[in-house]
Amino acid sequence: MQQLDTVSILKQDYEKFPNDQNYSIYAEDFYFEDPFNKFQGVEMYKQMIGLITAGLIDVKLNLLELTQSGNTIKTQWMLSWTAPFPWQPRINIPGRSEAELNEDGLIVKHIDYWDIPAADVLKQLFQLT
Repeated sequence: MQQLDTVSILKQDYEKFPNDQNYSIYAEDFYFEDPFNKFQGVEMYKQMIGLITAGLIDVKLNLLELTQSGNTIKTQWMLSWTAPFPWQPRINIPGRSEAELNEDGLIVKHIDYWDIPAADVLKQLFQLT
């Protein structure tokens, strides 16, 4: 079996996030974690991305850096969106991710780290511009 070019696919997914994500790069039971979520499985991940697509406005995920060392992929990024409130606050989360690949090149673990406290993200919701 030929290994997937997971890094190239991941770059493409960042460029079009949250639309048209390629879930074939994830192991069926992969583990995901961020400051608000912890779960296992591609189906749960699809549901989370679906909620982002349905509930947030003008979502952008800017990939700042992507490196691979062995079976570990590390990314640095900026996630932003407009919250669906009447005053439409723009939310910005600088962060990074670490993904672990199995021998087939599938992601078996993906952990997002935010470079600001979750409370600071929530504060952005109530900043009137």
